[in-house]
Amino acid sequence: MEAALQADAVIYAAQAGEEQETAAVQDLIRALAGTGKTLVFLSGSGLLLQRTAGAWSPDVYAEHEPFPPEPLAGFHKAAEDAVLAAASEGLRAMVIRPGLIWGPGDHGHTSMIYQSVAATGAACYVGEGLNTYSPVHIDDVTRLFSLALEKGRPGGLYHAVAGETPNRWIAEHVAADLEVEARSVTPGEAAGVWGEFGALIMAASSRIRAVSAQPQLGWQPRHTDMLTMIGEDRLRHLATPSA
Repeated sequence: MEAALQADAVIYAAQAGEEQETAAVQDLIRALAGTGKTLVFLSGSGLLLQRTAGAWSPDVYAEHEPFPPEPLAGFHKAAEDAVLAAASEGLRAMVIRPGLIWGPGDHGHTSMIYQSVAATGAACYVGEGLNTYSPVHIDDVTRLFSLALEKGRPGGLYHAVAGETPNRWIAEHVAADLEVEARSVTPGEAAGVWGEFGALIMAASSRIRAVSAQPQLGWQPRHTDMLTMIGEDRLRHLATPSA
């Protein structure tokens, strides 16, 4: 906590377990309360994940709209709430909640669909493949952090999103790139391809709208088509079966 007290701003971007995250966030809030310093908490749209088994969901949420949290992410939502509440304790506390992040080093849905080709010979999606995440490029996320540090309001909650891409679209583009078929799999089959947690992610929807970042921070995404990375060598490599 000594380093946090010496800094002008603290960004929490760790991917920690429940106990670690809860303790770390509480410690940061206690240490920084009343200092007027900045604390930015990186969250994610997985909080409002919906288990649709590959079906489309009509539900899409702006920053402060209520939603039923995904049970596995309940502790993460509690950390969000604690950070936002700390804005009333003399702390410039904010939350940034990106959608599905893509770009260099991506380990998201596009990578996983390329990996499914290595496992099955086909570009796989779950059920109808209409489950939809709201993607955003990593460069746009980092720019939003810079703007939040510069202009963000205490208690600010900012979504980062640029369009929507159903999983079936991704699979069909991967299939065309590799000249294989795009294939629907059941949730049970998906677990054999991606593991239990990966299958959960690949069968769910998580749709968000960004209504605060543009008027409050002047943020607009510069990258709006996640499918432009289809065909990159780093992704094609993932479709090669391990020896």
